[in-house]
Amino acid sequence: MSREDRSRWDQRFADGAYAERLHPSAIVAQWASHGPGRALDVAAGAGRNAAWLASQGFAVTALDISPVGLRRAQERTPEIVTIAHDLDEGLPPGLGAFDLIVMTRYLNLSLIPALVAMLAPGGRLIVEVLLQATGGVGPAGGRFRAPPGALAQACQGLRELHSFEGEINDPDGRAAQVAQFVGVL
Repeated sequence: MSREDRSRWDQRFADGAYAERLHPSAIVAQWASHGPGRALDVAAGAGRNAAWLASQGFAVTALDISPVGLRRAQERTPEIVTIAHDLDEGLPPGLGAFDLIVMTRYLNLSLIPALVAMLAPGGRLIVEVLLQATGGVGPAGGRFRAPPGALAQACQGLRELHSFEGEINDPDGRAAQVAQFVGVL
């Protein structure tokens, strides 16, 4: 993302965007094993998944483009480590291996091979992205939505525990078209 994108996200978080979303993503709550261990939350935003993972015993690193969102995450859960980084430039070097990596509602399928390479033996990857709608909720296309089949294709090489494409209801009652994949190394 550009400086303009970073500024836009910083402003959204400063204005209180997602302040009411304190619950973890349903797929994370359902499929994350419990700590101890190291967890990485990619595109963490204001840290709802990072906070929940820390409460489950993980040592969490939260990665996002927005320092403002990460500040909100750390204010809520001081023990998480935050790293402001533009994911369009790939992943920052030197992060090490993780027992659990989550990436929810952020579409950058080209990151998945690098995320898989960062999994510790037996580590789990949980990914949920918005899906191009086929008559359900949301727009049909767009650069922030994956085409059908793309997420599972990107996650080849992992042992599949869960794969789903379709409509879900978020814990706050909002409907969304998503693609989900949970795999283990």
